[in-house]
Amino acid sequence: MTLTTNIRSTSVFLVSGGAKGITAKCTIKLAQHSPCKFILLGRSELLDKEPDWAKDCLEEPVLKKSIMEYLISLGEKPLPVNVQKLYNKIISTREIKQTLQAIQQAGSHAEYLSVDVTNADDLKEKLAAIVERTGPITGIIHGAGNLADKLIEKKTEQDFEKVYTAKVKGLENLLSCIKPNQLEYLVLFSSVTGFYGNIGQTDYAIANEILNKSAHLVKQRYPECHVVAINWGGWDSGMVTPQLKKEFARRGIDILPVEVGTQMLVNELHPANQGTAQVVIGSPIVPPPAPLDSQLRTYSIRRQLSLEANPFLLDHTIAGKPVLPATCAVSWIVDSCEQLYPGYRFFSNTDFKVLKGITFNETLAKEYILELQEISKTDSQEIIFQAKIWSKTPEGKINYHFSISQVKLVHQLPEQPTYEPLNLEEDNLITMAGKDFYQAKTETFFPLFHGDSFQELKRVLNISPEKITAECIWHEIPDKQQGQFPVKWVNPYAIDLSTHPLWIWMQHFHQEICLPAGQQQYEQYTQIPCNTPFYVSCEVKSKTATSIVADFIVHDSQGKICSRLLGGKGTIIPTKSLNG
Repeated sequence: MTLTTNIRSTSVFLVSGGAKGITAKCTIKLAQHSPCKFILLGRSELLDKEPDWAKDCLEEPVLKKSIMEYLISLGEKPLPVNVQKLYNKIISTREIKQTLQAIQQAGSHAEYLSVDVTNADDLKEKLAAIVERTGPITGIIHGAGNLADKLIEKKTEQDFEKVYTAKVKGLENLLSCIKPNQLEYLVLFSSVTGFYGNIGQTDYAIANEILNKSAHLVKQRYPECHVVAINWGGWDSGMVTPQLKKEFARRGIDILPVEVGTQMLVNELHPANQGTAQVVIGSPIVPPPAPLDSQLRTYSIRRQLSLEANPFLLDHTIAGKPVLPATCAVSWIVDSCEQLYPGYRFFSNTDFKVLKGITFNETLAKEYILELQEISKTDSQEIIFQAKIWSKTPEGKINYHFSISQVKLVHQLPEQPTYEPLNLEEDNLITMAGKDFYQAKTETFFPLFHGDSFQELKRVLNISPEKITAECIWHEIPDKQQGQFPVKWVNPYAIDLSTHPLWIWMQHFHQEICLPAGQQQYEQYTQIPCNTPFYVSCEVKSKTATSIVADFIVHDSQGKICSRLLGGKGTIIPTKSLNG
């Protein structure tokens, strides 16, 4: 989809760091979309003419050989540092000229200015001469930046200054060259590092977060100006080596394709996005796991719960009383374990039990305690916890609400398995669909008790005495509605939804219903998608007069498994008990 900006042919953009790298590619894309004028700033010297001995030397070994021969002809030793210096100068000139040519071929005008943005006096003096030719600057794209990645204890003052000044002082100097009321666009190239933080990049995170806050401040003072700080993730460019790509993939960090990212910049400058001062375009940065020690620890995490803080509970009432979904108890436990060990990911839990549960009525305790006990851990592999959620009555009696024998975090998740008995063919035995599963009470069907936050079972594809297959879509609910149980790696709402097909199966074959009592095993290989269809294959394993056991496999249309809940136990209850 092509979006139209308000950029005119007379608009003049001042682009720091804009002659090379990703900023240059973004500038070229903008020039192709909205032809105007660009002043590109960079520290590199631009050679007017390439030396004759460098012409036609396109490959690195060939060019470096020619440089060595040139230095020898001058009577100099071809030291590697001198060879590299000349090589960088020639390659830099070539890239700058290619950028200028690409912008001009797009119908825009471009000039290059060799200047350090941290030198305010030099910047103002050199800009003044160019502005006489181009006209007043109406937009800034601040893409200049430096890296000095080191652990914080190894960083020097010079490292900090190098990184900090390019971003922060550079922005101050750019803004000082332009009258604020003539500025129509201010685009700051920030980083996901500023938003999430990253190991070895404390200075870079500080500098980028200052850019983020600067964008909000400028937007407040000059609301007519289109201001945006773009928190970019990693780009699929020369800086991201194959080894780094592999490490990003291991940590679940996506790489941004150049064509996609540059178009996103253009889209951000559309008038529809004029009110958004900060965007994040990139994956969250997941830190690598810290080394584990051998000591096994115990944690007590206290939480006060209230109906007001968790509006979704009004959509999960049994016999007229809001009840905490068992899946929310699991997500509370899982999220707490993951927060204790960044870089490790929840994979499975074993022997989950609903003991007393938590009902939001007069029995609601003043506080609930999540008790976590580490029972084993292997460095760079896994950590296993035991978990209980309990509370005390006013008389001091302990009530246990939920328990899990083992919660496993792993350094690296296994690959997604495939559900081999996949069957998405429709048998049309159940014609009811969508909201009717939750609202259509008949003589033969008692609707699921869930409200809007959970009413996402769309249709039953097929059903047999051994199995039911259903299509679901969980549409994301607002953060405020999720309250104290936000969706993270584990989605408690989608997991609850994945158990709904068993309710349909119970009524279809036995005219009975059940409530969750526990599960033998839960495994998660990837996140259950939001706002996108997924499928649940529910296999019934056993049934008695009072209980039922089933496996719930959540997968995509190709059978790739997102998660599986094995040995899910349900307690069969009479339907009259749900009528209040």
